[in-house]
Amino acid sequence: MIYISIDDDFDLDRIAASGQCFRWEKLGDGHYRIPYREMLLDIEDVGDGEFAMSCTEDEFYDVWGGYFDLETDYRWIRKRIDWRKDQFLAVACDDQKGIRILRQDPWEMTVTSIITQNRNIPAITRSVEELAKRAGEKKEAPDGTVYYTFPGPEAILAMSGEDLDACRLGYRARYVRCAAEAAVNGELDPQRLLQMKRSERMAALTSVCGIGEKVASCILLFGLHDLDAFPKDVWINRVLEEQYRDGYPFEEYSPYNGVYQQYMFAYYRKLMGKTDAAPGPEGEDR
Repeated sequence: MIYISIDDDFDLDRIAASGQCFRWEKLGDGHYRIPYREMLLDIEDVGDGEFAMSCTEDEFYDVWGGYFDLETDYRWIRKRIDWRKDQFLAVACDDQKGIRILRQDPWEMTVTSIITQNRNIPAITRSVEELAKRAGEKKEAPDGTVYYTFPGPEAILAMSGEDLDACRLGYRARYVRCAAEAAVNGELDPQRLLQMKRSERMAALTSVCGIGEKVASCILLFGLHDLDAFPKDVWINRVLEEQYRDGYPFEEYSPYNGVYQQYMFAYYRKLMGKTDAAPGPEGEDR
């Protein structure tokens, strides 16, 4: 166990509720168990900007600091917004400060983004975890905690139709298989995509069956860490319709439109009284 001080916006509860990560296990307020690739982290907010983490210092600097994107100054990004010009976004940024865009595994985010289509957050979480249990590798943490890695494309292609059905993917099961085939063929190789211009990345992603513009934007933002990608789900479309009738200033807010999208998403859901403790019908959230 190590203790790390973080002098920037960093709120575990807000990150967990922001709709970008679906495998965090909540152990208490500000306390989570997080699987990432082959690793598992127990992290707890112990107050005054200090966090207890079940990893070594080398693991923190080699893996977890990057995962939490700690090299990016989110406080500065948030304060770029002038409340006199955009009161809604300025208030959203302040109200939801602590959200960060995680550097998650690109393949996991590709599958997760596909699964989010027309589903609420609790349903997405159940399907993602079931995929890991049925096709991922079983692991045991030093404290004896059992967890599962997220399955790679080959493992998903090896799943039976019955196992995929048990993950309650519905029509998305076919799209997940298509993505796995594209990944195996090299079409969804992260390094290849990162070498492209954004327009080329979008074209490459949307050429895969089941990946539309919204899903591709999620993959860019949450999987490839393109902080300017701007996914438009049901909540963001409502924000744009109600708060930006004359148009949202994408160019002015570049290259951090994806960060502002997260603030707006979380703040608007709060205004609407939306909580995941009482999930709505399929399609209400994402």
